[in-house]
Amino acid sequence: MDDANANAAVTYGAYLKIDELLSLQQPRSTGPEHDEMLFIIIHQVYELWFKELLHELDRVMTLLTADDSVRAQHTLKRILTILKVLVAQLDILETMTPLEFLSFRARLEAASGFQSDQFRQIEFLLGAKSPHAVERFPHGSRARQALERRYTAPTLWDAFLQYLSREGYAIGTHATRDVSRAIDPDADIQAILITIYRRDPKNAELCERLVDLDEGFQEWRYRHVKMVERTIGAKPGTGGSSGAAYLRSTLGKNLFPDLWAIRGAL
Repeated sequence: MDDANANAAVTYGAYLKIDELLSLQQPRSTGPEHDEMLFIIIHQVYELWFKELLHELDRVMTLLTADDSVRAQHTLKRILTILKVLVAQLDILETMTPLEFLSFRARLEAASGFQSDQFRQIEFLLGAKSPHAVERFPHGSRARQALERRYTAPTLWDAFLQYLSREGYAIGTHATRDVSRAIDPDADIQAILITIYRRDPKNAELCERLVDLDEGFQEWRYRHVKMVERTIGAKPGTGGSSGAAYLRSTLGKNLFPDLWAIRGAL
């Protein structure tokens, strides 16, 4: 086959796998219930955006490792825009009333967003790691293997600290910390960040993009909690979690605590 014929074979539907994509929405309710289609599509789209967020966050890590802070900032701005889209999608989901959700909720059985391994991967990459999250997935599964890799891999914060070390800042052993541990506030790192904000506009701007990312992620968490409370109230989640109570417990936890701790000292 010559190049002309090969190119002609690539259509919009073939390139995007439209037939396969449209076959993936399979309601379980009888009828089926009208709103189950919306529920399925919203969550499938979320998983696609989670995949893209992982793709972009890995890109930021690569760019920081290459000391390309300009393009790292550009990619962070794209991530922030995606987070705004994720929040906006909750507005669509909130058009479904509690009774409309209840009409098919029992069909979900134990299925729950609590089981989204891609969202857990995003949390791990941003430093919110939990061995219990790994253990929820079967040994040898794609999800378990992906989470195990993320659990032992450096976080975005680690890539940032290593970048600052190469920029000449005395990060010391913080740049080689145990990446499986939580990101705890550190007075030495805070002193360095204060210096950056006062004397290093280029890297101060990068710090601000990380603060934007932290704030954007927290905004999504908050809106997600309110959506769940609005839809099911205090009922437990379908996946065995406590529902809104569990989600509320995740609020207010800064991903990059040092960047918040220095606000009053600037």
